[in-house]
Amino acid sequence: MKEENNVIRVLLADDHPLIRDGMRQYIDSERDMKVVGEACNGVEAVREFLSLNPDVVLMDLQMPGVGGLDAISAIRSHAPNAAIVVLTTYPGDVRASRALALGATSYLLKSASPESIILALRASLFGKSVVADSVADELNENRFSDELSAREQEVVQLIAVGNTNHEIGKELGISEQTVKSHVRNVLEKLGARDRTQALAIARRRGFLDP
Repeated sequence: MKEENNVIRVLLADDHPLIRDGMRQYIDSERDMKVVGEACNGVEAVREFLSLNPDVVLMDLQMPGVGGLDAISAIRSHAPNAAIVVLTTYPGDVRASRALALGATSYLLKSASPESIILALRASLFGKSVVADSVADELNENRFSDELSAREQEVVQLIAVGNTNHEIGKELGISEQTVKSHVRNVLEKLGARDRTQALAIARRRGFLDP
């Protein structure tokens, strides 16, 4: 709920103090906005949300411990209509689709102008979604793509750190033949001709952890 003077109360969740300081200055410079709380990880974000009941949360995704996706899920479980604007460095459609599916109102990149972030915060109060153009393009381009299974994502993660099929099989407790089958599925789903291209696509789209 807004205060009686109609000030939009904002909670900042980001593990970088400089980012929080910069956004606080921009937000507090708006006559009808005020930062009422800050968090440096997902646990703090949920705790501060429940304590402060802000009008909108500006949420980073990559934070230590509990990240932004889990925090979004937890907040929305307590407040199904909570307004949450994601502000992240990761443009991949996979993270964006997950964040939006969990209940994020908007998805912006940290390269966005302060003005566009402020507009997104305002729009979120009316349930309007704002998605960065590059992310929207990725979402549209891959809207019919198959999602990698949890096991396939594990395989991609292990390939990314240089494991062979044999080593991946030992790590996951599966046969080397099964690993090869997972790799074939990954290549097909990502439209990649080989492992190198698959890793590049997986990184761009957000299947790989940062």
